[in-house]
Amino acid sequence: MIAMQYEITLPTGYDMEVIRERVRTRGHALDDFEGLGFKAYLVRDTQYAPFYVWNTSAGMANFLYRGGGFQNIIRDFGRPAVLHWPGVAFLRGQATHARYATRKITRLAPEANPIEVVGEAEAGVGLAEGLHSVAVGVDPRSWEVVRFELWEEHPGEEGVYEVLHLSEPELGDIRAR
Repeated sequence: MIAMQYEITLPTGYDMEVIRERVRTRGHALDDFEGLGFKAYLVRDTQYAPFYVWNTSAGMANFLYRGGGFQNIIRDFGRPAVLHWPGVAFLRGQATHARYATRKITRLAPEANPIEVVGEAEAGVGLAEGLHSVAVGVDPRSWEVVRFELWEEHPGEEGVYEVLHLSEPELGDIRAR
């Protein structure tokens, strides 16, 4: 499992209906993409920030630089930095729809033992009411832990993304190990 996200910050006053229409008309393009666990098409304020969980590095590579779709992002918005985290844990909740998403990134303290922190992150993955799924990954370059959650109802916190569409061709095949 590899978690991945890029963020496109749009100018103040940008008509977000343009993004919504883009997702309405093109979002289905990854509904059957090989190697993709899921893609959540996310927006908040003036930001478009899709989040992916890949089952294979080949699927991720096909998307990013073998003509699988990322070329359209580059053409329309420029080439954003692509954050990615090797998977630590993934759990599927009971919710059938994902309408909101949260992302929490925690940087490990310089003295923190990665084995302990990752073990705690794995152990801390639980399923709450209304949770569609949760993915946890670690970036060993920056030593950051990401926790990404998809929710059926608004979780009641700040900075929540709206899910415009969820492509989930291989959701049932996601394995963190």
